[in-house]
Amino acid sequence: MLESIISVLTSFIINAISSLGYAGVGLMMAIESACVPLPSEIIMPFAGFLAAQGKFSLLGVTLAGALGCVAGSAAAYAVGVWGGRSFIEKYGKYVLISHHDLAMADNFFNKYGSGAIFLSRLLPVVRTFISLPAGIAKMNFTKFVIYTFLGSLPWCYVLAYIGKKLGDHWNTLGAYFHKFDAAIVAIIIIGAIWYVRRHLKNLKND
Repeated sequence: MLESIISVLTSFIINAISSLGYAGVGLMMAIESACVPLPSEIIMPFAGFLAAQGKFSLLGVTLAGALGCVAGSAAAYAVGVWGGRSFIEKYGKYVLISHHDLAMADNFFNKYGSGAIFLSRLLPVVRTFISLPAGIAKMNFTKFVIYTFLGSLPWCYVLAYIGKKLGDHWNTLGAYFHKFDAAIVAIIIIGAIWYVRRHLKNLKND
C-alpha cells in the first residue's frame, strides 16, 4: 500500500518538475511545506538528477526549492493565524488544549521561535507541519520567513546534491529517509501520549 502511494507521488513529482522546470521544483516544495506530506526526499533529489544532466543548475534548484518552502510555509502560517488560532481558542478544550497551553506556545515561539523554525526545516516530517503552530502562536512573521528560508537552503541543497551524485539511482534516497520518518513519527506519538495522560491526570486532580 505504502509503496503504491509513493509510486503515485513520485510520478506526480516527476511530471510536474519535467513540465514546469524550476517553477515545478518550487511548486512541489511549496506543497510539501504547506502541511501536505509530499516527500522532499523525492522532489529535490530528482531536481539534482536533472542538474547532473545539464537541464538545471544545482544553485537554481536549491533556490527554487527554498523559495517554494517559504511560499508554502507562509500559506500554512496564515492558516494558523487566521483560522487555527480562533478554532483552538473556541474548541481547544475538547482536544485537551487549554488557554494556558496556548499561552505557553506563544511564549515558546516568542523566545525560541527563530531557532525552532531553523532546526525544524532540517528535520523530516517536522519541517512539513511546523508552520501551522508557528502561525497559531503568532510568531513574528519576518523572523519566520527569514529562518524558514535559511533552514530550507541547506536541506534543499544537500538533497539536490545527493541526487546529482547518485545519478540514475537518485530515487533510492527515499528509502533511507523513511527510517528517519518512522523514528520521528514514533517520538511524536510518544509525546502526544504523554501530553494526553498529563492533561487527563490534571483534570482528574481538579
